[in-house]
Amino acid sequence: MTKKYDPRMHTAEHILNQTMDRLFNCGRCFSAHIEKKKSKCDYHFRRPLKEAEVNNIESQVNQIIQDDVPVVEEWIPKEQAKTEFNLDRLPEDGVDTIRVIRIGDYDACPCIGPHTARTSEIGRFRITTTTYENGVLRIRYRLHDE
Repeated sequence: MTKKYDPRMHTAEHILNQTMDRLFNCGRCFSAHIEKKKSKCDYHFRRPLKEAEVNNIESQVNQIIQDDVPVVEEWIPKEQAKTEFNLDRLPEDGVDTIRVIRIGDYDACPCIGPHTARTSEIGRFRITTTTYENGVLRIRYRLHDE
């Protein structure tokens, strides 16, 4: 693994991605920059977010965090993974099994990064800013210990 993801931020990214897809049917982010102090996710989108939508996203992400959902690693055959997930971002390196991270029944995604064991370890999620330009919605966020 070449990237050094913070487990709390990385798990929050998974929850944010699932929340965005559930609310707006926009899929997972196509680009992310995950750091310990602040992170960002970019989505293909058609417009800027309204303040009420930002508040709703924060609320839904924080609800999953507060629900203390288990985060588990599972290995599945690559052929099975192809039917359940988009594997375009994974390298074609001849592997037979794919690592999937499941956050309860809320999210499942192939991933190589580190994660928390439970969502309650993440802390409070807060969107700091959003910007929209040329079909790209950028969401910047931070985590706060409670």
